[in-house]
Amino acid sequence: MNLPNKLTLMRILLVPVFLVCMYVQFPYHYTAALIVFAAASITDALDGKIARSRNLVTTFGKFADPLADKILVLAAFAAMADLSKGFELMLNADCSLHVNGIVVTIIAAREFMVSGLRLVTAEKGVVVAAGIWGKLKTAFTMVTQVVILLCLCLTEFGIAAIGGVMSRIFFALVWISVALTVISGAVYLKGYWKYIDMK
Repeated sequence: MNLPNKLTLMRILLVPVFLVCMYVQFPYHYTAALIVFAAASITDALDGKIARSRNLVTTFGKFADPLADKILVLAAFAAMADLSKGFELMLNADCSLHVNGIVVTIIAAREFMVSGLRLVTAEKGVVVAAGIWGKLKTAFTMVTQVVILLCLCLTEFGIAAIGGVMSRIFFALVWISVALTVISGAVYLKGYWKYIDMK
């Protein structure tokens, strides 16, 4: 297994570690969750870059890299939605993360749609490559999740977040992520719709 594939596999293996840090309450566990999530996000930037620069692109990489991204992003948003009430009390009673079931459902639906699209086009010998909108969606969503985790970390160090301001920032970040998710999904669907046989 080459280095890019090892980095991709590492990103997948870091997801359960991240979830343990989110749910198991030990000292500075949100800080640990941020470090794990940041490490996983860095592997996302590195594996593709290394694979292309060293001509190490493999079938496993094409399959596992986008899968790892989906698992990481969905795991983070699902955990945030599940634990949102506790987060809001930590940050400020008036501060909402704006991460809920609607957000998770929209993102999951887009990921399932793109995965299904890849299966359909693969039968016809066509590879659905990651486009600029998909990369932008993934990068912005990960930044959003890092910002939320960073605010949780600050509370562990006794630094209080400003409720109203942070709520508006979270609202903007989360729903821009959702908008990019919808747009990128629509771009994929439009680009490869011709391969979908409805007859």
